[in-house]
Amino acid sequence: MFVLQVLVVVVLVVAAVVTLVLKARTDRFQAARARSLAAAASFAHGPSLPAAIRGPDPSAVLQPLAESARRAAGVDFIVVMNRDGIRYTSPRPDWIGKKFVGTIGPSLDGHVTIEQVRGPMAAEVQAVVPVSDGGRVVGMVSAGLNPGKVSSAISQQLPFVLGAGAAALVLAMAGTALVSRRLRRQTHGLDPAEMTRMYEHHDAVLHAVREGVVIVGGDGTALLVNDEARRLLGLPTDAEGRPVSGLGLDPRMTDLLASGRAVTDEVLPVGGRLLAVNNRPTYPDEDADGSVATLRDSTELRELTGRAEVAQRRLRLLYEASVAIGTTLDVTRTAEELTEVATRWFADYASVDLADPVLRGDEPPSGSYPQAPELHRVAVTGAYGGPPLYQVGEVYAYHPNTPMARVLVSGRPVLVSDVSAAAEWRAGDPGRTRKILELGLRSLITVPLTARGVLMGVANFWRTADNPRLDQDDLVLAEELAARAAVCVDNARRFTREHAMAVTLQRSLLPRGLPEQNALDVAHRYLPARSGVGGDWFDVIPLPGARVALVVGDVVGHGLHAAATMGRLRTAVQNFATLDLPPDELLGHLDELVGLIDYDTAPAGDEPAVAGATCLYAIYDPTDGICTLARAGHPLPVLVRPDGTVDFPELPAGPPLGLGGLPFEAAELRLPEGSSLVLYTDGLIRGRERDIGSGLAILRTVLGVPGRAPEETCEAVLEALPPDRRSDDIALLVSRTRRMDADRIAAWDVPYEPSAVAGARADITRQLTEWGLEEMVFATELILSELITNAIRHAAGPIGVRLLYDRTLICEVSDTSSTSPHLRYAADEDEGGRGLFLVSQLSDRWGTRYYARGKIIWAELALP
Repeated sequence: MFVLQVLVVVVLVVAAVVTLVLKARTDRFQAARARSLAAAASFAHGPSLPAAIRGPDPSAVLQPLAESARRAAGVDFIVVMNRDGIRYTSPRPDWIGKKFVGTIGPSLDGHVTIEQVRGPMAAEVQAVVPVSDGGRVVGMVSAGLNPGKVSSAISQQLPFVLGAGAAALVLAMAGTALVSRRLRRQTHGLDPAEMTRMYEHHDAVLHAVREGVVIVGGDGTALLVNDEARRLLGLPTDAEGRPVSGLGLDPRMTDLLASGRAVTDEVLPVGGRLLAVNNRPTYPDEDADGSVATLRDSTELRELTGRAEVAQRRLRLLYEASVAIGTTLDVTRTAEELTEVATRWFADYASVDLADPVLRGDEPPSGSYPQAPELHRVAVTGAYGGPPLYQVGEVYAYHPNTPMARVLVSGRPVLVSDVSAAAEWRAGDPGRTRKILELGLRSLITVPLTARGVLMGVANFWRTADNPRLDQDDLVLAEELAARAAVCVDNARRFTREHAMAVTLQRSLLPRGLPEQNALDVAHRYLPARSGVGGDWFDVIPLPGARVALVVGDVVGHGLHAAATMGRLRTAVQNFATLDLPPDELLGHLDELVGLIDYDTAPAGDEPAVAGATCLYAIYDPTDGICTLARAGHPLPVLVRPDGTVDFPELPAGPPLGLGGLPFEAAELRLPEGSSLVLYTDGLIRGRERDIGSGLAILRTVLGVPGRAPEETCEAVLEALPPDRRSDDIALLVSRTRRMDADRIAAWDVPYEPSAVAGARADITRQLTEWGLEEMVFATELILSELITNAIRHAAGPIGVRLLYDRTLICEVSDTSSTSPHLRYAADEDEGGRGLFLVSQLSDRWGTRYYARGKIIWAELALP
């Protein structure tokens, strides 16, 4: 063995030396080729070389250059020659003009030639490179180098390699000698007792470890089984030497040990234990069969793992509860979310019962109750063997002996792990407990829903007989779940209260009913937003002269501020309407008011926030069918003609209220009798699932039905454009026009002279007689005589008189003056000033309105 090892080392050293020598020779030739080619190419590509070759004396010019380049490049020679191979330069001047020794044919064709030749100096590697000028070869450059002059790194390393080989040989010989000596020392002279002692030590260690070891041969025989393996597997003492299949093990364990397949920490149940098994081949790098298995008892570890999984599961439940419960500010939906989460994780059936004040948004009394109050069943989730104990919406009071009543009185949760064993409950409420048991409900946890010291109701979690009973861990989990849900229920309750208050305020600011008038047949709808009240409003305002004003508006934003702003604007519109202002002037005054509201509501020192609002104001006159409209940033109205034609009349687009600085314009429309004018807010046509364009298209389609009453129109519009989650208020006002009969209108001109008053009185008497209003002749004559006389005395002609027989008798006197009369108290010695006093006493109301050519003084008298 020693000689063989020496021979192997010698052979390796010789092989390495031969390889290095051959490699060094090859490297020298390669280096000589590369250096020769680089020197020849560099010199041949010089920019002045072609001109020097064609010069009168090339050798005189090129010889010093070539020698300088040769020394710099470290080559043996650099020779410049002409196309015939005659040298112009040479390291030996006496060779200049002689024929070059080498192959020059390929270079004349423009190719580079590299060859190994024996030249005049020695065996050399030379390169011949053509010199081109304008694409034509005018000469050649050759450079050469003796490979022996090229030093090789391998040649320099060869002495070290030889030295290393010799050292390796010496070390191998010394190592072999030492190993042989040590082996002889460990084996020779060792008696049987010492070998036996070594085996006993090995056996003692193997059987003392707290990990089972089983070695199985390739034929499935148990070769070695230590004491821990016998204990864990329940094996007999003579298990060694017997087939594994005959040891009475669990089939899965038998299959694993007999197959010998590799596994890592595979958990197998054996008896009452869980064993972690690792199995590996005995000889993993050889073809021999057999395996060794190690066994560890992981029962306690699995119990700890199970507890960790329970804790993690509880955390997941609480996380899901925090995400899934309280997604809306609705009390009922929040209760439903609580039952859904509970039945998805730890209960088979869950229900939530709340006190009546909670559903209304009110706050129940603080603390617990002296006795169980009436509760509303709000949510039920889960399935079991029958219908729920109480239906959703049912109102009931728990029996005093029930766990639910105890929770409401004490304010603390109750666990009933076995309903059948709850003697007090069964005795106090036998009918209900019997039904519970018949339905298969087995255990119960009932917890209070308490938030901010207020007990709002109870949550009940049940399990059926098909699942494990509820325990203390489940009670803790139910308490945490109910605590989180109670806060969400309380938030929803508070929102319900605030929303109800806001809606109540908003509805109190809207019209409670429509005023009586004969000009329009009106229907309306108002739908508040679900998430918060807004500032939409509408109004129908009777005006003098049997006219009617229609108003629809929308305040920007939601909440109490928007509702209050809406109330202020609606009151302002009514006040401005009593002044009988044209629509464009009324919107101008309203715009100034919105600007004042912005400044009033802005906090001290802050820039005023723009409240903003849109509004459309229209005045319809039934005597001539003229409707005057103006809008401030509001959607266009819809005009439905009697034949069903639908138009969106183009009105001047004024800016929204509150911007200020821009005037408003009014437009007049002549409406045929029976036409419908539809006014609305943008909440009707715009939503999350549709834009304004599609909303207007649907509105045009649904309104294109002739002869439909306003109430029917409102129903059809809301059915075709259902509110989309009611994120915004909706105000809809539909009015169908009427015309005053011509025989109920009397008008004539009065000459501009005092004597014409008598003739006017006669005309008034005749007209009232035709209408059957003889009882009103005296008062009407007196009122119109006074108004006509004032017009003659204080205004300029022409003067017009008109009587309208409507719900009241309307008397109108028009003139071209813009001076308005004022009621005053006349002194005893005054000769005048009592006319308007008589007018105010004889009429129900009177006033003045202006138009483009003057004013109209009117008075209304109640019909008998």
